[in-house]
Amino acid sequence: MKKKLYSTLAMTLVAGMALAGCGSDKEKNTAKEGSKTDTYNIGVTQIVQHDSLDQAYEGFKAALKDNDVKAKYDLQIAQGDQNNNQTIASNFVGDKVDLIFANSTPSALSALNATKDIPIVFTSVTDPVAAKLVTSLDKPGGNVTGTTDSHPEAIAKSMKFLAEELGAKTIGTVYNTGEQNSVVQIKNVKVEAKKAGLKVVEASVSTSADVKQATESLIGKADAFYIITDNTVVSALESVISVANDKDIPLFVGELDSVNAGGFAAYGFSYFDIGYEAGQKAVEILKDGKKPGDIAVQYPQKLKLVINEKAAKEMGVEIKEEWKADAEFVK
Repeated sequence: MKKKLYSTLAMTLVAGMALAGCGSDKEKNTAKEGSKTDTYNIGVTQIVQHDSLDQAYEGFKAALKDNDVKAKYDLQIAQGDQNNNQTIASNFVGDKVDLIFANSTPSALSALNATKDIPIVFTSVTDPVAAKLVTSLDKPGGNVTGTTDSHPEAIAKSMKFLAEELGAKTIGTVYNTGEQNSVVQIKNVKVEAKKAGLKVVEASVSTSADVKQATESLIGKADAFYIITDNTVVSALESVISVANDKDIPLFVGELDSVNAGGFAAYGFSYFDIGYEAGQKAVEILKDGKKPGDIAVQYPQKLKLVINEKAAKEMGVEIKEEWKADAEFVK
């Protein structure tokens, strides 16, 4: 009887230790899962480095910070090389990041080619449907959503201003035919220019080193320059500004950071803002558990005319009194 009692006590003790061990493991697992959501690993892929894209990245980070989402960022810049772009995306998949922030159309396409599982939030994309990133703006589908850098009215308003306010007859534009963003925008420019009674002359580039020579080839052919949000050209915008200043050719640009850099004017928006709006979508995914494909793609929310007074003087443009009612001015 005593032997049987000892045996029962021993078995109870072993079972208790086993249960204690299981409870300990469960606590460790719970703690591990909890710590995983404390700080998210976010891979940031960006096609090139220039002010607009950099501001979009800053806006994205600000949105997560404002919503108390902690994150570690791995920023990788492809230097305009599509092979680098794909390698960056593949490495993020290998690292099992929690989310990829794709800053440009080529960056977003490379990310989508690399994964259908990791959430992707993009910005600085002109036409995500044409680029085949999403099925539609309202219902993107898949693992992708984001914000665009194309306001439906921006190009139309720009063409109207060039024709009616500056009296231009022909506009010159420089762009990279290899950028999907640019091809879409130039098509829109031609449509809206025709409506405004403008002729368009083009010069194409492959690298930023080509930009100055391409711009110079338009001298004598164009009354004004119009530069879209082409990453290759914007990264070398100082070359366009130099030609515009030297030859007194007004330079209209596609976004506000380029106005601050020395462009004459733009109907545009802040890239910080569209980056911030993309960051808010990342918050919905990481914090609220929403699926990217269920979150609508968003246009820029704030379109405004901004004029650089110093650039106007450099390019021989006289500021009209009536512009002051509608435009913001920078010096």
